[in-house]
Amino acid sequence: MKPQNDLLSATGTTIFTVMSALAVQHGAINLGQGFPDYDGPDDVIEAAAAALKDGRNQYPPLTGVPELRAAVSAHNRRFYGIEADPNAEVIVTSGATEAITACLMAVLNPGDECVLIEPLYDTYLPVVRMLGAIPRLVRLSPPKWELPRAELAAAFGPKTKAILFNTPMNPTGKVFTAAELAFIAELIARHDCYAICDEVYEHLTFDGWKHIPLMTLPGMRERCMRIGSAGKTFSLTGWKVGYITCDRTLASNVAKAHQNLTFTTPPNLQRGVAVGLMKDDAYFDGLSTSLQARRDRLAEGLAALGFGVLPTQGSYFITTDFRPLGFNGDDVAFCRLLTEEAKVTAIPVTAFYASADAPNHYARFAFCKGEAVIDAALERMRIWMEGRGGRQLTAVAG
Repeated sequence: MKPQNDLLSATGTTIFTVMSALAVQHGAINLGQGFPDYDGPDDVIEAAAAALKDGRNQYPPLTGVPELRAAVSAHNRRFYGIEADPNAEVIVTSGATEAITACLMAVLNPGDECVLIEPLYDTYLPVVRMLGAIPRLVRLSPPKWELPRAELAAAFGPKTKAILFNTPMNPTGKVFTAAELAFIAELIARHDCYAICDEVYEHLTFDGWKHIPLMTLPGMRERCMRIGSAGKTFSLTGWKVGYITCDRTLASNVAKAHQNLTFTTPPNLQRGVAVGLMKDDAYFDGLSTSLQARRDRLAEGLAALGFGVLPTQGSYFITTDFRPLGFNGDDVAFCRLLTEEAKVTAIPVTAFYASADAPNHYARFAFCKGEAVIDAALERMRIWMEGRGGRQLTAVAG
């Protein structure tokens, strides 16, 4: 038969699927994939459950139920001072991944260039390429993950249509500073292009760090598509409810892309999320406080085991350097060995790079887990390392 789509055929199974399957196979504690092992707020779940029985189970409006669009608009105003018309500047999607795709579809034509920042979420690059656009990759370097301004400026040019970036950032845990955002904004304005802003971890920041939407900077209101996620904000990742805030001049194309991807999102889940977004400040403050405690618990435990632990300002994830353990293989070999022998799963950070010569001595651990799970994972690793000679850990594979 004739060949199928070249790009998809050349795309392998994601590392998250591979490592999660390996975790199941070996009975490992999965600190790889970024999903909580606990449910979100009871009132949000109860609102969604009640909405199943209120007789509104047919197609909701394409852009989202009025209650959720109003809640997203109010949320923007409350936390960031962004004024957005709920009837013309908010689109609800089936998860943030769909939202990212719809935003890229809204502005990219074949041959356009799109700036991407590595390390990056694994769907960014394939979608840009499937749209026929040309990715321009700019790399952040550990341990501080500072924005390389000269390299970023060089990535922009006459064909640049958009930049897609993530803050707070997965997998690095970086929160972009006001100065970094201002530099990005200046490049966007100078090159007359757009920004797709993946801000799904907006409420998951620590140590006094605060998320600043690029949309709030001067001249950016009409150029930004700001993406949020109920899955991350309410620990309900399986619901797959995302939302986009953008200027009305962009919203029409974003909505058309959404129409051709999923058309709409389950109405009962939307109404549950609307309840969540209207929760009081104590919920949002408590969300980051609770996760910060889990971050500290895992970070301290990993450091005690000998890992080099990089700072985490936001998100669900800690990046660690396993070279101090004496391991002589790469990150894929390390994460496989950790899963098979220690029965704990992490994600190799090279999975978040597309260009050559990515640093291959880092592993990402998720701390959005219960304290007992974190403690059990640390104990398994301690026993395993003691059994292999403490810090003189050597690879048997890879």
